[in-house]
Amino acid sequence: MASNNQGSSSGKSNRGFASMDPQRQREIASEGGRAAHEKGTAHEFTSEEAREAGRKGGQARSQNRRNAMNASSSGSSNSSNGSDSSSSN
Repeated sequence: MASNNQGSSSGKSNRGFASMDPQRQREIASEGGRAAHEKGTAHEFTSEEAREAGRKGGQARSQNRRNAMNASSSGSSNSSNGSDSSSSN
């Protein structure tokens, strides 16, 4: 089995943005943000947009937690009451 890691024994590539030093990533991202603001294409949230985004994020987080709790409890006995079981008539 051939590997494309070019000598890396850790199994991780040394290419791309994600493999860079975190400080260098911040520098590059910061340059992009400054350029967008200078160009006038950067989006700035209004307080209403920020409120809506926060609300949606909170709902998604809540739903994810609810799904995780349901998935973890599904391994235990689900037939504690008979009203949830479907009939095969």
